[in-house]
Amino acid sequence: MGVTKEQVESKLTSEMKPSHLEVIDTSGGCGASFVIEIVSEQFEGKRLLERHRFVNDVLKEEMKEIHALSIKKALTPGQWKQQQEPEKSHPAA
Repeated sequence: MGVTKEQVESKLTSEMKPSHLEVIDTSGGCGASFVIEIVSEQFEGKRLLERHRFVNDVLKEEMKEIHALSIKKALTPGQWKQQQEPEKSHPAA
């Protein structure tokens, strides 16, 4: 049995206390492939590679069963806020 989306969300939430977390199971339900978007204060002062390693380390046990993990975004709350503001100031026509 593979890893569930809920297991990944629970582990990341308990370890990283994200202000935004989106986990998408791209494996069709078998738990072998996930896409993650995460915003956490714990990323402050870390380069992108360090952030990805941090996420992978938190999911170390789950990674034994996950074949593909794509970290789409690993941002600090400040970076997340900056990315959200342009979307709000330019509404779609």
